[in-house]
Amino acid sequence: MNRKLLITIHMYLAAFFAPAVLLVAISGGLYLAGVKGEVEQEVIYSSNTATIDSKSSSLHTDVATLLADAGVESYSYEYVKVSGANLYTRPTSTDHYIIKLNDTGLEVVHARPSLQSRMIELHKGHGPAAFKTFQKVFAVGLIFIMISGLWLGISATRLRRSTLLTAAAGAAVFALLLV
Repeated sequence: MNRKLLITIHMYLAAFFAPAVLLVAISGGLYLAGVKGEVEQEVIYSSNTATIDSKSSSLHTDVATLLADAGVESYSYEYVKVSGANLYTRPTSTDHYIIKLNDTGLEVVHARPSLQSRMIELHKGHGPAAFKTFQKVFAVGLIFIMISGLWLGISATRLRRSTLLTAAAGAAVFALLLV
C-alpha cells in the first residue's frame, strides 16, 4: 500500500470515528470526574404473589408477560440481564425496566437514564445490538488509525525522531501509571 493511500484511509477513518472517540472521552472523563448521571426510577407494579425464576429457560417470555401484567405496552428489549436479585431489560442506554425480586414478591421499576447515564451505558457496551456491532468495528478502526499514524510518523524521515520520542514518552507514562 502506498503512502498516499494509507494517509487517505487513516484520515477518513479518523474523521468517521471522531464522534465515537468524543463519546468515549466525554462520558469516561465525566464519569471519572464524578459526574455519573442519574437514573430516575419509578415503581410501576408491585406484587406479593408474582414470581419469576431468573434461571428459567423462558426468562425472556416470563419478563414480557410480567411487563404486560404491569401495564407496559409496546415495549421491546433485546435480552434480560440477571444481576443478583435484579433483572434488567437491555439495552439500558434507553428507558428500561428493572425487576426487583425479594422475599415477599417483586417490583417492576421503570428506569429513565439521564443523558450522561445513557452515554456511560453506551461506553460500557450496554447499548443496542447494532451499536455493539459498531463498537467492535470502531475498536478495529481505532487500532488501525493508531498503528497507521505511528507508521506514517516513523516512515517519514523528518517526523521519525519526534514520533519515536513521543511514542516512547507515552509508553513510559502508561507503564508508570500501571504500577
